[in-house]
Amino acid sequence: MRADRLISLVLLLQTRGRMTALELSERLEVSERTIYRDLDALSGAGIPIYGEHGPGGGYALLDSYRSSLTGLTEGQVRALMLSSSASPLADLGLGQDMEAVLLKLLAALPSAQRQGAEDMRQRIHLDPSWWFQGAEDLTHLPLLQQAIWNDRRLYITYTRGNGEAGERLIEPYGLVAKASVWYLVASIGDDMRVFRVSRLGSVKLCEDCFTRPADFDLGDYWQKWSQQFEHSLPQITAQLRLSPHMAEKLPQMWGENLRQRIQDATPDAEGWVTIPVYFDSMYWAAANIIGLGNQAQVIEPAELREQVISLAREVAGAYV
Repeated sequence: MRADRLISLVLLLQTRGRMTALELSERLEVSERTIYRDLDALSGAGIPIYGEHGPGGGYALLDSYRSSLTGLTEGQVRALMLSSSASPLADLGLGQDMEAVLLKLLAALPSAQRQGAEDMRQRIHLDPSWWFQGAEDLTHLPLLQQAIWNDRRLYITYTRGNGEAGERLIEPYGLVAKASVWYLVASIGDDMRVFRVSRLGSVKLCEDCFTRPADFDLGDYWQKWSQQFEHSLPQITAQLRLSPHMAEKLPQMWGENLRQRIQDATPDAEGWVTIPVYFDSMYWAAANIIGLGNQAQVIEPAELREQVISLAREVAGAYV
């Protein structure tokens, strides 16, 4: 464990620059006394670490020092190889840069690890896109990156999901890719907003800049916003009665999260089970349920039963 910690300590100083013993101890989850012992051990091994006392002080490596890649573990090498499968990097125009980095990494690896790294790329591939998902319009992505890197304001036109369009003056903070769908996180005055990039009609880079809040954390904001967004979605709870055949097949069709509900349900005299199923809208619920044919029945709500009956009549009428 100490060898791994010493390597991590060197890499932290190499990538972060000057750090205090307290910062290193918090990052490596050890005591400051342990950090001092590790620093002494590294200096004794010839690693050029120097310390400065007082405000703004800390420990750092000489600028000329660069560590080799021999300290990478097998798991770390595999993780780097898999990162080349991330299509959002290609969306940002970094696909070729990523390939170049991996080639340099392979060249710098010890021969014992090099073949294993290449084998990893031939055995596991990550495809982050959904089935049958159409390509998003990412025309404005380069300009959005430019604005974000330089803290420049943007004039945008944006079409919401309900078809409403409007103009906005925004301060762009960051981009987020979720399942290959890009979102722009920005502020409008004191309000934070999230825009789907593919719904941007036009984007104009402004001359003036804005001051990005020093304490803003994109990952933390996105996690909190995502939770609020999911909870804000309208949700319909349907009590659905399923035949034994459909009870067996439905988890494969609608998701494995239904399996436990089906297993916990008590079959009635005919072997059918009734479970709760959640939908975002009445029409979406009816459209999905009607596809189950006579192997499922809506127990409640009554409004959904009527919606299914109405939709079934419309479908039947289309074939008369």
